[in-house]
Amino acid sequence: MTPDDRIRFDGRVLMLGFGSIGQGVLPLLLRHLDLRPDQIVVMKPSTRGLDAARQFGVQHRSVEVTRDNLRDVLAPELRRGDFLLNLSVDVSSLALIELCRTQGALYLDTCIEPWAGGPATTQPPAQRTNYALREAALALRRPGGQPTAVLTHGANPGLVSHFVKQALLDIARETGVDATPPAARAGWADLAQRLGVRTIHIAERDTQLGPRRKQPGEFVNTWSVDAFIEEGTQPSELGWGTHERQLPSDGHRHAGGCRAAIYLDRPGAGTRVRSWAPLAGTFHGFLVTHAESISIADYLTVGDPAQPRYRPTVHYAYHPCDDAVLSLHELAGRNWRSQENKRTLKDDITNGRDELGVLLMGHRKGAYWYGSQLTIDQAKALAPFNNATTLQVAAPVMAGMVWAIANPDRGIVEPDELPFDRMLALCRPYLGDVVGVYSDWTPLLDRARLFDEPLERDDPWQFTNFRVV
Repeated sequence: MTPDDRIRFDGRVLMLGFGSIGQGVLPLLLRHLDLRPDQIVVMKPSTRGLDAARQFGVQHRSVEVTRDNLRDVLAPELRRGDFLLNLSVDVSSLALIELCRTQGALYLDTCIEPWAGGPATTQPPAQRTNYALREAALALRRPGGQPTAVLTHGANPGLVSHFVKQALLDIARETGVDATPPAARAGWADLAQRLGVRTIHIAERDTQLGPRRKQPGEFVNTWSVDAFIEEGTQPSELGWGTHERQLPSDGHRHAGGCRAAIYLDRPGAGTRVRSWAPLAGTFHGFLVTHAESISIADYLTVGDPAQPRYRPTVHYAYHPCDDAVLSLHELAGRNWRSQENKRTLKDDITNGRDELGVLLMGHRKGAYWYGSQLTIDQAKALAPFNNATTLQVAAPVMAGMVWAIANPDRGIVEPDELPFDRMLALCRPYLGDVVGVYSDWTPLLDRARLFDEPLERDDPWQFTNFRVV
C-alpha cells in the first residue's frame, strides 16, 4: 500500500489496552490510515509489552482505568472526531460507548466487556451471559446521527459474520439459487432459509506451538490469557435453531430480548462439541460463548423472534493450541481458579497455523467450510508483532476502523450490519489461504463403531448429535 492509498484521519487514536491484539493492530493502522505516530496514544496499566509502541514512536500512558476514574482519565484524551479503540479487559464497553458519545468520538471493540468483578460469579448465570451484555449495549442505540460505535469486530466475533455471507453466496451459486447479494437483513435471512442451512459452526483449530511447552501452574495461549479465561468461564451460549427438537437438559431460554440464543448451566471451557475443518478434519472444540453466536442467529431469523419460522443454530467450536487445551484442563481441575503464571505465545512460535472459518451445514451440498488458513510463517511475513491468531483479529479491527472513519455518524452497529465485501477485501491480504471446501462430514460419522450412543440418526444436524457428553 502506498501513502496515497491510505485513509486520511485527522483525529487522534486512543488505544485502550495493548496486549497481544493491540501490538498486532498497531502496524496495520499505520499501514492503512494516514496517521503520524504522535496521533496515537496507547493506554495500559503497566509498562510491559510496549516494544511495538516504542518501535513506531507511539505515546504511552501508564494508568489503570476504573469505574471511579474513567471520565477523569479518558475525557481529556478524547475530542470530537477522535477514535477510541477498546482492546482492554475489565473496562465496561457500555461506559466507554457513552463517554465517546458525549465526546463526539468514534469507537470500536472486539468484545463487550463488563467492569472488573461484574457480572460476578455470584450472580445468576443469565446475567453473566454475552446475551445480557449484548442486549445492554444495543439498548444504548438512539435515533439520529450518533458517533459510530462498532461492536465486537475482531476475528470472531467480527470477521466470521462476513465469512457467513460469502459462504451463503457460494452455496447459492453451487445449488442453482439466485446468488445476488441481498441488500438488507431480511434478504440474507431468507437466503439462508431457502438454502436449508440448519447449523453454523465457527470452526477453529489452532496448531501453533513453541519449543517451550506448558509448565504446571501456567496458562499458555496464542492470545490474551485473561480474556480467554474470562470468556471460557462464562456460561456456554449458542444461537438456537428452529429445527432443534429438544432443549438440552441444562439449557435455558431468555425471558426478553431478541430470543435468538440459549445458555447452558456449564462454562464454555467445560463444554465440548464435534466439528470439522478442511485441514484439521474432525475435532472436538470448546463451545465458548461469543457474541457472533447470538448476533448471526438473530440476523438470520425469519418471522417473530419469539416464534420464528426459521433460525439456524449457531455456535463456536474452538480447539485452541495444544498448550491452551492442557491449560484449560488444569484450570478446570483448579475449579476454575486461574493459574499463577500466564504466557502468550508469539515470537517464539516455531510451527503451526490457525484454521478459522464458518461451517454451514444442512443444505443440499451437506457441509461447507469457508475461512482462513494462516500459518505462523505467513503471519510473520505479513505484519510484525503478530502470530497467526492475532493477525486474524488485527485485520478486521483495522477494517472496522476504516469503515467507521468513512461512516462517522452511524451510531451503534454490529458486524452483521457492515458491508461484508468491503470488510473481506480489506482483511483478505492478511488471512493467508482463504478457501471454501465442501464435505460430506456429519457429527454421526463413525459414531456407531465403539459405543451405542443415543443419537438422532434421522437428523444429523440436531445439537444433541454435536455435543460431547
